[in-house]
Amino acid sequence: MNQAIQFPDREEWDEGRGAICFPVLVNGIQLTCAIRGTSMAVRFGGSSPAEWLERFQAFRWDLEEEAQSLIEAQREDDQGWVWLP
Repeated sequence: MNQAIQFPDREEWDEGRGAICFPVLVNGIQLTCAIRGTSMAVRFGGSSPAEWLERFQAFRWDLEEEAQSLIEAQREDDQGWVWLP
């Protein structure tokens, strides 16, 4: 794993975005990654933010690896966020 990319365990549900948001430090600079609840439901099941957060924690390593690939490919949006599909 690239030591310049670190994922603190601070995910949270953002009601306004309908997504789980989680921070990432890239060379000491904080970015935000996110995955929509609808994507979590399709990929991992569940029907509520609490269930999606549980599944996020269960599949954390896979999701962080996916986010890392998007970061390395410079797939940030205009706001500097990285959205997992």
